[in-house]
Amino acid sequence: MDHGGHGTTADLPPFTLGRGLEFTGEPFFLVGCVLALLLYGTAVVRLRSRGDGWPVGRTVAFTLGVLTVALVMCTALNEYGMVLFSVHMVQHMVISMLSPILLLLGAPVTLALRALPAAGRGPDGAKRTGAREVLVRLLHSHYVRAITHPLFTIPLFIASLYALYFTPLFDALMGSRPGHLAMMVHFLAVGLVFFWPIMGVDPGPNRPGYVMRMLELFAGMPFHAFFGIALMMASEPMVDTYANPPASLGVSALWDQTAAGGIAWAFSEIPSVVVLLALVYQWYFSEQRQARRRDRVADRDGDQELAAYNAYLASLQGQRR
Repeated sequence: MDHGGHGTTADLPPFTLGRGLEFTGEPFFLVGCVLALLLYGTAVVRLRSRGDGWPVGRTVAFTLGVLTVALVMCTALNEYGMVLFSVHMVQHMVISMLSPILLLLGAPVTLALRALPAAGRGPDGAKRTGAREVLVRLLHSHYVRAITHPLFTIPLFIASLYALYFTPLFDALMGSRPGHLAMMVHFLAVGLVFFWPIMGVDPGPNRPGYVMRMLELFAGMPFHAFFGIALMMASEPMVDTYANPPASLGVSALWDQTAAGGIAWAFSEIPSVVVLLALVYQWYFSEQRQARRRDRVADRDGDQELAAYNAYLASLQGQRR
C-alpha cells in the first residue's frame, strides 16, 4: 500500500513508541521548523545585543512548540499516521491544539515588532515602508480582524473536524503527499488562529476580556469531545483511508478507530487546562499592574492635595501678618 509518495507502508512493523519516534526528517516540516527556530533565535540575539531583555520562558515555550511540530511530522509517527487512524489523531491533536498554544506563548509577533528596525523616512521626508511597517499594517487590517473574530474562528475550528473527517475531502487529501501536508498545515493554522485572540499574548485586533476569552475557549472544546465520542461509538469504520489497516500492524480498523476517538476525546482537556492556567496567570498580573497604577495615581493626587493644603496654610499666615 502506497500513500501519496510517503513510501510503501504495507510492511511497517507493529507500532511501538520507540519505532514511532525514529527520526525520518520530512523535508517540508523539517525546513519550516529549522527556519522558525533560526528566525526566533536571531530576533532574541538582536534584542539582547542592544541591551533589551526577552523573557526566557517565552523562548522556551516557542522552542517547545516547534519541537512538538517536528515530533509528529519529522518522525516515523508521520509514516504510521498514514495507515493508523489512532496515530494520525495524535498528530492532529498535537499540531492543532498543543503546538499552537506553545508557539503563541512564545509571543513571536511581539518579538518581531521589537526586533525589526523601523524604516524611518527617506531623503524627501516621506515615510518608508519596511518589514515592521508591513507587519503593523497587517495586524490592523480588516483581513486579520475578520479571521480572528469568534464568529469565524469557532466555526472554522469545528469544521476542521466534522467537515473534514466525515466527508470525502479527508480521503482525497490523504491520497497524495501534498494533500496530506496541506491538511497538516491547515490544522496548525486553524489552531493558531483559534487560540491567538484567546491567549492574548501577542497584539491583535480582537482582544476581548478574560471572561469572554474563557467562553470562546469552552465554545469550541466540547465539539472535540463529541467528535471523539462519535468515533468511539461507531459500529463500523467511518473513514475509508483507515478501513483496511496493513495486516503487519496487527490491529483491526474498528479498534484503531475507537482508539482514535478516545485520543480526540481525552486530548481536548489538555489545551483547556494549559490555556486556563495561562489566562489566570495573565489576569492576575493584569490586576496587579492596574492596582499599582491606581496606587501611583492616588499617591500623586495625594501629594498634590497636600501641596495645595500647605500653600493654603501659607497664604493664611501671610494674611495674618
